[in-house]
Amino acid sequence: MSEPNKYRPILFVTISSLASSDDARLRVALTEIAKQDPTIKIDAEAVDGRVVAAGMTQSHLEAIGDRLLHEYKLMVNVSEPNVTYLETIRKIGEAEGKYIRQTGGLGNYGHCKLRIEPNGPGKGYEFVSSIPDGVVPNQYIKSIDRGVRSSLELGILAGCPLVDLKVTVFDGSYHETDSNELAFELAGSIALREAAKKASPVLLEPVMAIEVEVPKELRGTIIDEISSRRGRVESMEDVNGWHVIKALVPLSDLLASTFQGLSEFPIEFAGYEAVPDGGWRGGTEPGVPAILPKAPKRGLSSAAASLDSETE
Repeated sequence: MSEPNKYRPILFVTISSLASSDDARLRVALTEIAKQDPTIKIDAEAVDGRVVAAGMTQSHLEAIGDRLLHEYKLMVNVSEPNVTYLETIRKIGEAEGKYIRQTGGLGNYGHCKLRIEPNGPGKGYEFVSSIPDGVVPNQYIKSIDRGVRSSLELGILAGCPLVDLKVTVFDGSYHETDSNELAFELAGSIALREAAKKASPVLLEPVMAIEVEVPKELRGTIIDEISSRRGRVESMEDVNGWHVIKALVPLSDLLASTFQGLSEFPIEFAGYEAVPDGGWRGGTEPGVPAILPKAPKRGLSSAAASLDSETE
């Protein structure tokens, strides 16, 4: 199974060297930092000299820049933190994937049928084969799995990773001479994308739990601010004459707010939730945003962020 959502970074930055001659050193340094801290994820395959570094808090990411400067003597540019979006599905979908090509006299034949279904929040990716023995050789089943995994990273809606789904390969066929692992890998990728389109894909966003303690006269102001950030109040109680308000607020809305009061209180990552139907800048079809967030390399999508959250 794949990495559960709760271990996925919710913020990322792009880092680039001030001197192009330091690009190789930068990749080596970031790879070493990631090995020392498993909660940091690094995409060391730089695009135009930029490397993606992901983590759970703003201070976490700022510390990377400090280490690069003081420990590795590297001068770098670090972007503002960005929110990491994900995608998932809400119902069952089935599709067939075929890859049939003739290349220089050599054939390429791969064919499979997949069923995908939601796997529960935070449970990750699961791959199962229910194909009867002999219908498709075992080595090609593994190739289908690889093809599915490659498509999961690309997503369906916004180039964000597809998470929390179970994939069952239940049928297929092969050719004695023309079939090969690459053909089945491509067939698996094709089938996954077609099945996901039929399975009501939805965009997911990180949601933060906040706890605000305010005097009675500010309670209404804070509740209005939470509501204006698409947040929802979970509980309220009086403690020694103060009001303690616990709420859940989408991270992107917290970061976009010019009101800094909320970020002064304890904040921690609560999980991922679906962006409401039509809630992403004018979307009309359920779960499908009309204006998509930008998606840098390998499925990490973005919206401007500037917040230091604390996690367990």
